[in-house]
Amino acid sequence: MNNYYIEKKLKIEKIKYISVLATLLITLFIVGLVSVCMGAMDITVSDVFKVMAGKIFGTEPNVAENILSVIWNIRLPRIICSCFIGMGLAVSGAIFQAILQNPLADPYTIGISTGASFGASAAITVNLIFGIYFPTVSAALIGAFVTLFIVILIARKGGSFNSSNIVIAGIIVSSVLSSGVSFMKILAGENVGAIVFWIMGSLSAKGWSDVIIVAPICVILTIISVFFAKSLDIMALGDEAAGSLGVNVNRARFLYLTAGSVITAVCVSVCGVIGFVGLIVPHLIRFWITARNRALIPLSALFGALLLMTADTFARLISSGEIPVGILTTLIGGPFFIFIFMKKRVGG
Repeated sequence: MNNYYIEKKLKIEKIKYISVLATLLITLFIVGLVSVCMGAMDITVSDVFKVMAGKIFGTEPNVAENILSVIWNIRLPRIICSCFIGMGLAVSGAIFQAILQNPLADPYTIGISTGASFGASAAITVNLIFGIYFPTVSAALIGAFVTLFIVILIARKGGSFNSSNIVIAGIIVSSVLSSGVSFMKILAGENVGAIVFWIMGSLSAKGWSDVIIVAPICVILTIISVFFAKSLDIMALGDEAAGSLGVNVNRARFLYLTAGSVITAVCVSVCGVIGFVGLIVPHLIRFWITARNRALIPLSALFGALLLMTADTFARLISSGEIPVGILTTLIGGPFFIFIFMKKRVGG
């Protein structure tokens, strides 16, 4: 009898998962299409399809040259980039929450985002003071990976490569790097706005080169994370229980930590710091739908893509001077997360 109810429950959960997945996919496509049409220049849906069909099949689309340029060179790459960055931040948040066994963990917990910010701030400062150009994206990636190496080194030297040591090491390194970013702001002087704008997080002026950087990393590592998601579920039982069930806990934690950090590093290096997506999306999916990581990760990926794309569309529409999307996600995500958290506590 118990097996019957377990199988029935799993079947219902599977149907629910497929329904939500399909709904998110359809919604993502519709919202993306509407986003391409919205802006200072009014564009019709038929124009969007003509341009996309022309680029896919190598034909000349029957639209005005300015409309073609706006769709293909400005709006479409930006919207696609926002999807992949939202996807990456949400997936990395789900990974960190699983390996650190903390539903409030996110890509900032172990300092990866702060490391990327430090690298980008250093590149901008060197460019402003010495006139030596160093790519901001490359500097942010270097800063993130060096931070990951230092965090892992400190956590291992702490005696055990466990969740608490990783969090402590991340807090230590993040605090030091935050002070470094503040020092860079002082050195920048009157040009501090360049650093501040980057740290706020923005998707303005993103092109196909940015999509090429972000898309492969996010897609490949998300697929790998879903494929091995069963290990994350087992690790939630504790290190000893997971080890007794055949999971190499330290190796799995290291691999997932690296995967989540690489995704975060790439996303932050392209768009700057965008808060709350990696925190709130996996938490809401876990709270409302499922806690199983094999379903949680792909649902988080789609919901994160939808959330950031929608937020970025509002960011470029609600003001004549574009608002950095990182500000908008924090303004919306913070109070909303507090509401959900309090509602959960009241409901027991």
